[in-house]
Amino acid sequence: MSDEDERRVSVAIEAMRAGRVVPYLGPDALTLECEVQVPATPEALAAFLTARVSVPHKIRKRLTQAAQFIENFKHRKSLVAAMNAAFADTPEPSELHWAIAASGAPLIVDAWYDDSMFAALRTELGDSGWGQIQGLAQSEHPGQWTGCYDAKGSAVPYVDPNWHTLLYRPLGGHSPAGNYLVSDSDFVEVLTEIDIQTPIPAVVQALRRGRHFLFLGCRFNDQLTRSFARQICKRSSDCHWAVLPEEPTRMEARFLEEQHIERIALPLGAVAAQLHAITTASSGAIH
Repeated sequence: MSDEDERRVSVAIEAMRAGRVVPYLGPDALTLECEVQVPATPEALAAFLTARVSVPHKIRKRLTQAAQFIENFKHRKSLVAAMNAAFADTPEPSELHWAIAASGAPLIVDAWYDDSMFAALRTELGDSGWGQIQGLAQSEHPGQWTGCYDAKGSAVPYVDPNWHTLLYRPLGGHSPAGNYLVSDSDFVEVLTEIDIQTPIPAVVQALRRGRHFLFLGCRFNDQLTRSFARQICKRSSDCHWAVLPEEPTRMEARFLEEQHIERIALPLGAVAAQLHAITTASSGAIH
């Protein structure tokens, strides 16, 4: 661990303990599982979908295009059924999920479809005092950008002011209602409005204000992930961190600089272990 990486991890952990950090999880968080039970990358998810439904060869490895083909030529219900099958199993939460669940963070962003973070929060926090907001596809919910659910998974009309933690899943998620933003048309609808923040709930906009983001298990090597990250952390603080053990691509490096994101060049598991040690020591939880 370099001195600079050690400093950045220490600063991020201290800020998290003070409630000033928004953990932002990407699909690579699933790489910490001993046995991943669900697709953990866009490529793996594309392979899962196209194994169930035949799509043209040239788009078989392109998740959003493959999903759009299934939606167009089979039906939206077929796409949702395939997504439900892909994420039917709930991977055992890792040290990272447990640490975030125990951290007391007012806002957590989970930018993948699996239920690991949801499961960790239900175990750690129980059936009250927290809830989640999920992105909704306009094809299924015209004019409604998000759905709100309490800790038990019941749909509710709004965020309860007594919730201490809000889980924001901008791409939707498997539980509790099988909401997914995954096809080209899903994302076109959102990206058309996201610059003016329409799809991002007001409560998320309020909770991010002045806070730092800690990106965990995220890559920024495509325009879609960069667009969501850029707009979700808009009008927050001017200092963030991303755990990126691999050397960033040219576009990733440009994005990090543009968004004032300091790279922590350490394995995700090493950072997760430090977060877990600190949060469980503070809460007394054992996982």
